[in-house]
Amino acid sequence: GPPPLSKRTGLSLSRKGSNLRPNSLSPHSRPPKYGPGPLPTCEKLKGLIQRQVQMCKRNLEVMDSVRRGAQLAIEECQYQFRNRRWNCSTLDSLPVFGKVVTQGTREAAFVYAISSAGVAFAVTRACSSGELEKCGCDRTVHGVSPGHGAPHPSPPTGFQWSGCSDNIAYGVAFSQSFVDVRERSKGASSSRALMNLHNNEAGRKVVWHFPCHRHRQGRGGLGRAPAHSPTPLPVARRVGKRLVSRWHRAMCGPRHAQALVPRNAQFKPHTDEDLVYLEPSPDFCEQDMRSGVLGTRGRTCNKTSKAIDGCELLCCGRGFHTALVELAERCSCKFHWCCFVKCRQCHRLVELHTCR
Repeated sequence: GPPPLSKRTGLSLSRKGSNLRPNSLSPHSRPPKYGPGPLPTCEKLKGLIQRQVQMCKRNLEVMDSVRRGAQLAIEECQYQFRNRRWNCSTLDSLPVFGKVVTQGTREAAFVYAISSAGVAFAVTRACSSGELEKCGCDRTVHGVSPGHGAPHPSPPTGFQWSGCSDNIAYGVAFSQSFVDVRERSKGASSSRALMNLHNNEAGRKVVWHFPCHRHRQGRGGLGRAPAHSPTPLPVARRVGKRLVSRWHRAMCGPRHAQALVPRNAQFKPHTDEDLVYLEPSPDFCEQDMRSGVLGTRGRTCNKTSKAIDGCELLCCGRGFHTALVELAERCSCKFHWCCFVKCRQCHRLVELHTCR
């Protein structure tokens, strides 16, 4: 079967702050916001281990897709968790999502999965758009397809990927080679390494099995949408939504021998597509910078909701402030031939509720 999954990409998807650090392409740093020009040399990309630097040098044309995948993962994480106590906020001063993700929690499980999926997704898109020349013919990238035993259309059981193949196979294999190497270089013997490797692969499997990847180019294609078009957003959103559903039912599994097994023997064993974690999560209510928890003070809440975004739950019972604020919005928009839209700016007062 597929090798254990790994740590986050080695990409700028650290778990840190709100702005990407200038030279980081690693699981412990954020993807840098470079312009259209070339990326810095591989040696200057912070957070990469030596084997990732070597891979970077051999695959320079792919590295911008890796960066985009890391950024996409951050944005999707923040969208999916925008109404929760932990909202995937990023910090400038901590390792991109903070110290929370250095612990073996279910939040860490999600971050590793979405990071790995983001790289696979972005590389696949670049292949499908014709942006990468050697896509299916790079014999330095090897991997095992995550289709083993899956009910979805997939390559034959035990499909070993190497060399020419579909775009999706290349994207998944590149993510596996580049992202997982950090964990594998340590021998992947610790519980945390096994957890990271497993969740990385679970993220890639969502990309592999997602039906929207299978049109216009046969098995595994993403179509020929331009690499920077807005087209892929709905697909990425659905990948994120699928991973959130797995986050909800993530399983706690301490290490047993060379595998992770459920802590409670009454629970069924996890599958290759489940997310797994090792430690319970904090409640994220109060700020604790030593643990990388920002707390929910000052967060906007929904006064009428009984769900997690409601003021009672989001504010952890501390209560909330209410203020009238003026919002400026575009309104009365009209289309003029040809071709622009002209709007007025309207102002309205709204009640804003924020956690105490």
